[in-house]
Amino acid sequence: MDSRNNYSFVEYLPPELRRLGYDGAQEIRLRVGRPAIIKKNGVEIILDYIPTQSAITETVERMSGYSIYAFEEEIKSGYITIPGGHRVGVTGKALHQNGALVTIKNFNAVNIRVAREIKDCSREIIKLFASDVFHTLIISPPACGKTTMLRDMARKISNGEDGIKPRSVCLIDERGEIAGCYKGVPQNDVGARTDVLDGCPKSLGMRLALRAMSPEVIIADEIGGAEDIRAIEEVINSGVKIICSAHGKSVGDVNLGALMKVFERFVILEYKNAPGRVKEILDGKLQSLRA
Repeated sequence: MDSRNNYSFVEYLPPELRRLGYDGAQEIRLRVGRPAIIKKNGVEIILDYIPTQSAITETVERMSGYSIYAFEEEIKSGYITIPGGHRVGVTGKALHQNGALVTIKNFNAVNIRVAREIKDCSREIIKLFASDVFHTLIISPPACGKTTMLRDMARKISNGEDGIKPRSVCLIDERGEIAGCYKGVPQNDVGARTDVLDGCPKSLGMRLALRAMSPEVIIADEIGGAEDIRAIEEVINSGVKIICSAHGKSVGDVNLGALMKVFERFVILEYKNAPGRVKEILDGKLQSLRA
């Protein structure tokens, strides 16, 4: 399994943190007046460094190229995406109008979620497709690698790897975590035939893809709402394959109504030494496909 090191976030950190080692880092959290924390391989490491508000403001300003206004739309969603596909959550004083968030200012914390590609983590799943693609639901607790798995599946299906015929893929990346787009350009390798709708709500994105991009496969992360379900039904009725994910520890934890009967593959993930570990692969009748 190839995990590509991606440390482009380091240059945006306060100087006191730039010389530390970040192998295995998943998150870096900075909070005003409290110790910085690095989460590595599921373990928190509490540092001596305590950031001031000016240090956090300077960090956010560097991340925005000293033009926070240019990132205002992203900040409305509570995060900024920086080169390398790293997503940086921000908190502070929220300004809202008519029930809608306008922007965030007076930043008091940042959470850098480190983007890490684990290439070939989906090989076992793709090989079971045996030259075809199936309607697939990936089920995983938080932080167990479902986004990482979807990214690798998009790449393999798009490129045509492990016995799969290359197919056109449309990736509905509502939260910007799968492709990790920076100013519209994917920072992660999602394949040669993959189109990305970045920051687009899943239900809207799936319908846009059907109308405009002629995909053979649509991939989306964390489905669950009624509109998502209706959009997936439209995808399936159009003859397009759907690959998506949902939170849970087992098939029984996911309730998508009649849609559950449509999926031909269920992939259950777990955190075992590292994210993206496949615990079980089931067919549409919930029979194990592992030897």
